[in-house]
Amino acid sequence: MAGYNVAPLERLVEQFEKMPGIGYKTAQRLAYYVLNLSKTEAEQFSSAIIDAHDKIHYCKICCNLTDQELCPVCKSEKRDKSIICVVETPRDAMAMEATNEYEGTYHVLHGAISPLNDIGPDDLKIKELLARLGLGDVTEVIMATNPTVEGDATAMYLSRLLKPMGIKVTRLAYGIPVGGDLEYADQVTLARALEGRNEL
Repeated sequence: MAGYNVAPLERLVEQFEKMPGIGYKTAQRLAYYVLNLSKTEAEQFSSAIIDAHDKIHYCKICCNLTDQELCPVCKSEKRDKSIICVVETPRDAMAMEATNEYEGTYHVLHGAISPLNDIGPDDLKIKELLARLGLGDVTEVIMATNPTVEGDATAMYLSRLLKPMGIKVTRLAYGIPVGGDLEYADQVTLARALEGRNEL
């Protein structure tokens, strides 16, 4: 039907389309999925969104997301408080946790320095990181920002701030993914793989 338009449906599609990585077609699919929910399911869905929005906030130490005063990592007595892994987003911290290899703490910046997007150091959780380091308990900061221009710029900026404090600053080694072929790796990835090589 030409010009057929259901305003509430269009508004729902528009809301989904605002989400990162969601185009119009996917937004439409999500909107139709929501429409097909029972009233009870729709209420549970909207309640979960409001509940998360109301209860989740930043951990007062590391700025990760939590529904308590402190996140589970900062609260844990078993974590090594002398090491901080600096990440861009809460999702990055979750990815590190999933390895079950890291036993230190985190600091979430909530972004990366990006002059093109008008994101400067003051827009990130850098002051909070410096306040933590000022307590003198931290011996190493691992820069685990993404291997992008913005991630590298953020890591360099932070390392220049931290070096005078006498804190060891390291950067995650980036390289060839497991199962990857060397011939398909770009030059920067290969160079980083070489730099981050370990003794066998």
